[in-house]
Formats: sequence, structure tokens, C-alpha cells
Amino acid sequence: MDPENGENISPSSSPTSATDSLLPLASAAQQPYVSELLSFTLDRLHKEPELLRVDAERIQRQMQEVAVGNYRAFIAAADALVAIKDEVSSIDKHLESLITEIPKLTSGCTEFVESAEEILEKRKMNQTLLANHSTLLDLLEIPQLMDTCVRNGNYDEALDLEAFVCKLSTMHPKLPVIQALAAEVRQTTQSLLAQLLQKLRSNIQLPECLRIIGYLRRIGVFSEYEMRLQFLRCREAWLTGILEDLDQRNAYEYLKGMINCHRMHLFDVVNQYRAIFADDTSGSEENYDGGLLFSWAMHQITSHLKTLKVMLPKITEGGSLSNILDQCMYCAMGLGWVGLDFRGLLPSLFEEAVLNLFSKNMSTAVENFQLVLDSHRWVPLPVVGFPANSVGEESQEDVTPPSHLMEHPPLAVFVNGVSAAMNELRPCAPLRLKHVLAQELVKGLRAVSDSLLRYNATRMLRENESGLFLSLCRAFIEVAFPHCATCFGRCYPGGAALIMEAKNLYEGVGRLLTISSSRELPKPVNNGEEKKVSENGDQPVIKDGINSVEEAEASNPEDTEQTSPALQTDEKVQ
Repeated sequence: MDPENGENISPSSSPTSATDSLLPLASAAQQPYVSELLSFTLDRLHKEPELLRVDAERIQRQMQEVAVGNYRAFIAAADALVAIKDEVSSIDKHLESLITEIPKLTSGCTEFVESAEEILEKRKMNQTLLANHSTLLDLLEIPQLMDTCVRNGNYDEALDLEAFVCKLSTMHPKLPVIQALAAEVRQTTQSLLAQLLQKLRSNIQLPECLRIIGYLRRIGVFSEYEMRLQFLRCREAWLTGILEDLDQRNAYEYLKGMINCHRMHLFDVVNQYRAIFADDTSGSEENYDGGLLFSWAMHQITSHLKTLKVMLPKITEGGSLSNILDQCMYCAMGLGWVGLDFRGLLPSLFEEAVLNLFSKNMSTAVENFQLVLDSHRWVPLPVVGFPANSVGEESQEDVTPPSHLMEHPPLAVFVNGVSAAMNELRPCAPLRLKHVLAQELVKGLRAVSDSLLRYNATRMLRENESGLFLSLCRAFIEVAFPHCATCFGRCYPGGAALIMEAKNLYEGVGRLLTISSSRELPKPVNNGEEKKVSENGDQPVIKDGINSVEEAEASNPEDTEQTSPALQTDEKVQ
């Protein structure tokens, strides 16, 4: 069939059609035309180029016509193509920048996601906080509430709060709020501890001490030994405060206050310690103080004795010394109930004080004698006497100064000084100092004798003045010396013999009288006048058992006989 008629060529009529499909000379698009060429005749094939040329020209003309008719579209298409090229270039650049920024965008998105997660977490926490607001508020107010309890003395409630916060801190060790809360509570606990220790430094009784020690044990700051030590330190601070409030300018009143303080409060502190920290027999080291109470008590007793040693020399009255000795004995006896009897340590302290006081008084008597002797005017004085009817009324216990001494003012001043020294010695006369005090008295008498000899050697006296001076010397030997011995014998049994044995102290004055025996002297003094009253009948007033010469002159004739109390106080010094 002719291909121009559009008839199909069957495979049987075209034996070459099977092979055409296998020709590699044409592409898949040209294959139909090639197949068509194979079906043409030879004439048709010769005409085919011309036909193709005609078709090409026709198509060319049509294309030119279309191009002429649609040139604007082609121009627009060209412009569009240029614009598209520019836009594509710009897009390419933007794509490159976009590719560059994509990692930043990715990281920004990641950060946003993380921030959003944090915000969500905080939101959840805020919601939880809002839901537990009242509970958290109560927790945060615990330090303030505990401080209020401490200030108001509600220690049990304060310690309950402290225990609660410690439990919370143990359960939540990583929560900053709980740890900050625990830190504030610890500060308040320190304030509570300071307040409890301050209470131990005040005047409190055993029940209050027990409560305070119980609170300290609940706090758990101190070990058992440290708690005992703190208790004793605080109580000692309280005792020290009491002693500091005493007036140290008055030694007698200070010692009285100190002795009373130790007698009452030291006894209480020891009993409180033993009641609170009772040592058990289990052998546990925690309940054994290692002699702490004994060491502390010995420290207090040692301090007490040191204070006595410092303050006793400042007391200038024998009666005050006696009173202090009595109170010390009573204090030591009371403390003996708790094993702190220190009476055996007192005699040496008071013996030293008595010796110093007596020595000072004797030195004063000798100094006053020397001053009066140096300024004395040797003129005859009126004879002072007392009526004889008073002799029978005189008691053997009386040691009234002989009235004859009023004629010799220096000797009267000396005897007055000795009488004052004996009166101060009488209330508190230690037996162990008998011979020592006798030597002090002999020393004073020897100083008077030496003063008389020195006065005689350095002064030029007229005959009448020399007679009066020798009369004074004789009165010293025959009256003043025996009277001083008698006064000392009233303080110590057998003490007069110790003084009388020292007659060699006035040998120089005796030789002076012997040498001057050829001169006319005033009528010698009767030695019996030492134990008698004078002829005027007036009896001197007795002061503390031993009279002074000035008081003898001013006494009333109607005064009744007075006797001196016993002078020996050996029972005060054990």
C-alpha cells in the first residue's frame, strides 16, 4: 500500500519492516520517518528531497510569518529570559546565604527549645511553690519563731524547732533553702547557748540548774566532760562577780562578804555539781570527771586563802581579826560537809596577821614615846593619887595602869600604846605566838630603854631636870616594865614570867640610876603600886580589860570595880 495514502503495511506484505525497527541509524523520534522511507518506491524516494525542501521552505515562511506577527512576544520572552537569569543568580546568592545561616538558625532553634524547657520547668516550680506557699512560709519563719522562743525563755519549743530543722537538713542535704534555713537556726542556737550559759552565771538554785543542763545536753554542743567544765566555769564567774561587787577599800567588810559568799554559795555549787553530774559505777569514761570537781574546789579554797593572806594585814583591830577568824572557822566547818574543811590552813595566816598587828602597835608605841620624850619639858607635875579605901575594892584581875605614871607623860604614852597593843591582841591571841610576841614586847621595852640612855647621853639637863629624868627612869624599871609584863600575862598564862626574865634589857638604865644614887632623888615609887589603886580612890575605867593612863585620870570616883574578861583565845586557833 502507498504510504502517502496512509495505509498500513502489514508484516507479510513488507518483509523488511521487522528489520527496520532494528536499524540503529535513527533515534526513537526518527524511527517512524525512517520506516516510512523504507516503504517508498524509488521514484518516490527521488522526489523526497524536493518534497522535504518544499516543506522546509514552507515551514520557514510560516515561522517567519509567526515571528513577524509575534515579534513582541519574542522580545518579551527574551527580556523575560534575561530577567529570569538575573533572578536566578540572585536566588542562587540568597540560597548560598541561606545555607550559611541555616546552622545559626538550627542553634537558635535549639536554644529556644532549651529556654522554653527551662521556662516550662520554672513554671512548674512556680506552680508547685504556689500550691505549697503556706507550708514554705511556715518553714521560712522557723528561725524567727525560734528566736522569739529564745527571747521569751521558751527553750523547750526552741529546741523542738531546732531538732525539726536538723531532721530536714539531714533528709534534704542538697536543697539550698533547707541548708540556709539550717544555718540561720544554728545561729539562733548559738544565741540560745549563750543565754543558757549566762543563766548559769546568775544566782539560780538546783532545779533551774538541772533544767539548763538538760537543755545543754539536748543542744549537744559539749561533751560530758566539757559540760561539767562549763558548769564550773560559769558558777565560778558568778562567784567572782559577787566578790567584785564588794568594797575592797574596807578590808574587814570585804573579808566578811567573801567568807559569807564562799560559805553559802561554794557549798551550793558543790552540791549542785554532785546532784547534776552524779558519777556512776559503770566505769564509763563519759560519766567520770577525772577529779575536775576536786581541782576546782581546791582552786577556790586556794584563792580564798590567798585573799585572806593579802587582806588580813590591812585589818588594824584585834576584834575584827577575831571576828574574821570565827567566820572563817564557821565557813570551813560548813564546807567540811562537802569535803572542803580548810580549818587546818588558817592558823598560819592569822598568826602572821596578829604578829604584824602587834609589831605595828608596839612600833607605834615606841615612836610615840620617842616623840613625847623629845618634846617633853622637865617640870614637876602634880602628884596624882587615889584614896586608900579603894584598895579593898580592887579585884586581883584588874590591870589598871599605875596612877604614878601620870607624872611622866612619855611613859604614860608608851604604856597607853602597850595597852592598846594588848587590847588588840587579847581577842585573838594564838598560843603558838606566845614566845614570839613576848620577844616583840621585850624588843619594844628595850627600844624605850635605849631611847632613855640615848636621851641622857645627848641632852644637857639641869639638876632639877636630871632628877625628874631619873625619876622617869626609875618609874620605867619599877612600874612600866612590871605593868607591861602583867598585861602580857593576862593575854597568855605564864606570859609575865617570859617578860620578867628579860630584866637585862634595862641594865643600862639601872646602871644610870646606880651612878646617880648619890644625888637626891624624888621619893621612889612603891612596887606594890603596880597592883594597887592610888590614894585618891578614883578607879580608872577599864578598856577591853587593860586600862590606859589618860582614862585613869578621867575616871569617876563612884565608878564600880571592873574586871577584865579572860584574854586567852587559844580555842580560836586550832
